[in-house]
Amino acid sequence: MAHLLEMKNICKSFSGVSVLKDNHLELEAGEVHALLGENGAGKSTLIKILGGVYTKDSGQILVDGQEVEITGVESAKEHGIRIIHQELMLIPDMTISENIFIGQEPKTKAGTVDKKKMNEMAQGFLDSMHLDLKSTQFIRDLNIAQQQMVEIIRAISFGAKIIVMDEPTSSLTENEVDALFEAIRALKAKNVGIIYISHRMAELDAITDRITVMRDGEYIDTVVTKETTHDDLVALMVGRKLGDLYQKHENYSDDIILKVEKLASGKEVKNVDFELRRGEVLGFSGLVGSGRSETMECIFGLRRKDSGHIYIENKEVDIKNVKTAINVGIGLVPEDRKQSGIYPIQGIRFNATIEILDKFLKKGRYNRKKEIELARKYVDEVMQTKYSSIEQEIGKLSGGNQQKVIISRWLLVTEKILILDEPTRGIDVKTKSDIYHLIDDLTATGLSIIFISSEMPELINMCDRIVVMNQGHTTGILNRNEFNQEKIMAFATKEIG
Repeated sequence: MAHLLEMKNICKSFSGVSVLKDNHLELEAGEVHALLGENGAGKSTLIKILGGVYTKDSGQILVDGQEVEITGVESAKEHGIRIIHQELMLIPDMTISENIFIGQEPKTKAGTVDKKKMNEMAQGFLDSMHLDLKSTQFIRDLNIAQQQMVEIIRAISFGAKIIVMDEPTSSLTENEVDALFEAIRALKAKNVGIIYISHRMAELDAITDRITVMRDGEYIDTVVTKETTHDDLVALMVGRKLGDLYQKHENYSDDIILKVEKLASGKEVKNVDFELRRGEVLGFSGLVGSGRSETMECIFGLRRKDSGHIYIENKEVDIKNVKTAINVGIGLVPEDRKQSGIYPIQGIRFNATIEILDKFLKKGRYNRKKEIELARKYVDEVMQTKYSSIEQEIGKLSGGNQQKVIISRWLLVTEKILILDEPTRGIDVKTKSDIYHLIDDLTATGLSIIFISSEMPELINMCDRIVVMNQGHTTGILNRNEFNQEKIMAFATKEIG
């Protein structure tokens, strides 16, 4: 019996650089097949070829045993292939229903868009996923998790037989992940084949049947999920055993570098209190809507505080904007890398040094050599980023390497306080380990780090203390000897008032 999908000997090069070499992927009807590999392993390129974003240089693609030529996105859709990309592809100024039905709008007898029917059908999709949303809401008014669920609904609602999900749970709550997995199981029952890309090993255990591993653009192996271990998968990914994933030493002193008292900003931040010690990794935990990111935006000058106090090294500061925050020694690596982190069509050098351009100007002359040397010091030596040229467009790097460049940018700016908002979201286990080790090394130099994460294991393994928030309030602060998931969740769901 023919495979639902078979990709054979797929090759692809860009500007003479080979990124895929004789790649293979097989997918059966009713199977969830994981695609695993480090950032830069070639997963996204392979999927973009399947989805019609790129064309292959050589090789074959067979659907139901018949060879097909995928010449574009519409061509892929005609063959029943849908891609849910890691970076959201929604239109902010359109409603949920308009985004779901774009290009497939139901029509009236007069040939115009039947908005009533479209809204009703979209609402049915939302209700089936147990989402408390109205189909007439605008995408711009949704948080990232809600937008991700709309993207998933758009892909699964029109009879696709092959669906690719690229990091679909990266912004979802536990309940939303459960709803997604229910939807995936329902699709399996209908013989839909799903290619599932994720770096979260527990998800692979929970939902996948087989796993194909890629490394450096090449096919490595395909294994049955229940017959392999996490250590085996990591070894396949990186070509060796990884060793300790986490690295954590106690590097903090008693010196308080940042103090926040009764901070409030809008509806999202209502009453936040915490202290950050020099050399400390201070974790922030909480469910979606807890106000963690909004609190950091307030501290970084991206939003105005309504009340409260912020002290840097025992001196109260009035952070009016980002420039003020930078001047007092604060840097922020944002949660949404695509929208708020990178300048996608600019090069690595530009993205690394954009906040410190004044360092390269003297008496009206620009010292390009100094700029490149400093960028390379951090991008290469500190972050060990993989790229072809310092002028390469950052948008063409893998997500993990983009993140390394953004972290380099803020390490060039501050030696005091670095806020990392979901820094390991959507990146592979090797790059995660690199970032964990870097955090430990940086705090040894006296840098203080605020670490926001939705992944309990990395908070528990990497932080000295954890601040827990709910509904804009600080609900608890745990010392390292008190860490466990039950206590964190108890504070994350604590009733306010």
